[in-house]
Amino acid sequence: MRTLGQTGQHLQKLGHQVLFITPENFLTYPCPTYPSIRLAVFPKKGVREMLLQFQPQAIHIATEGPLGHAARALCSRRSVPFTTSYHTQFPEYVRARFPIPINWSYAYLRRYHGRAARTMVATQSMRRLLKDRGFKKLEIWARGVDSTMFQPGPKSFLPGPRPIAMYMGRVAVEKNIEAFLNLDVPGSKYVVGDGPDLERLRERFPTVKFTGQKLGQELTAHLAAADVFVFPSLTDTFGLVLLEAMACGVPVAAYPVTGPIDVVQNGTTGVLDKDLRQAVLGALKLNPADCVAYARQHSWQNWTERFVSLLEPVKENAWV
Repeated sequence: MRTLGQTGQHLQKLGHQVLFITPENFLTYPCPTYPSIRLAVFPKKGVREMLLQFQPQAIHIATEGPLGHAARALCSRRSVPFTTSYHTQFPEYVRARFPIPINWSYAYLRRYHGRAARTMVATQSMRRLLKDRGFKKLEIWARGVDSTMFQPGPKSFLPGPRPIAMYMGRVAVEKNIEAFLNLDVPGSKYVVGDGPDLERLRERFPTVKFTGQKLGQELTAHLAAADVFVFPSLTDTFGLVLLEAMACGVPVAAYPVTGPIDVVQNGTTGVLDKDLRQAVLGALKLNPADCVAYARQHSWQNWTERFVSLLEPVKENAWV
């Protein structure tokens, strides 16, 4: 996840030592219905050994998977405080794949995050949503954009009739990508990314250019070559790709839902509309320079300092 990677890099620049405990440290198995996500197998012992050796002065649990549960259990046994973050609308994602009531998933997550000293969320609208669902101790920790990497580039990098409308991100059912792919808009459509629904959508929409996953400068070049960035998701908590698109001078078309309503300046850096086609056509008329100027106001350093301020210190003798 780019958010955690950027935060880790900037924490180190601020003089902090950082330990990431990830599935790469463990034997893993594929997540059901989403094989590209790997889940750790019986990680409790490994998590305990790594934390006892590192003896962190603060612990942040970023996911609700097996690793998160293992760290949470250890902290609870030792009365060690920790913070958590809410990155995705997990109940809605689960509901898109399985007939599990959303209220059940929210009850589970409310209990999971309830032990944290505080839970970090990316936007005010997500904070309001979770507060209405009974969550407590919610704090804002938003996202930045790497403007040295994401910046305008030549439109000629991508072939195809103009304008080019692009989606970048996970190719998965919860992203509502088909709402974009079904649009009747002029020009070409690109999908940049990988995920469990890639092959199915590639077969169903043969006129759309599916590039697969792109990284680094190649990713930036693809994004900067687009004329409008289409974000059809109805369930994202923030949408870091929105800022990255703006930093590349590409206006955004999206629905007026949590995530876009907090990130997009409607009518200036993008257009939010319940009619996604109208949002695309409107965004194409916007000034790319306004998008770049807005994105550059969002610094990773500022939000990393905010992250540090929200951490809960661990007592010196907690790991003895």
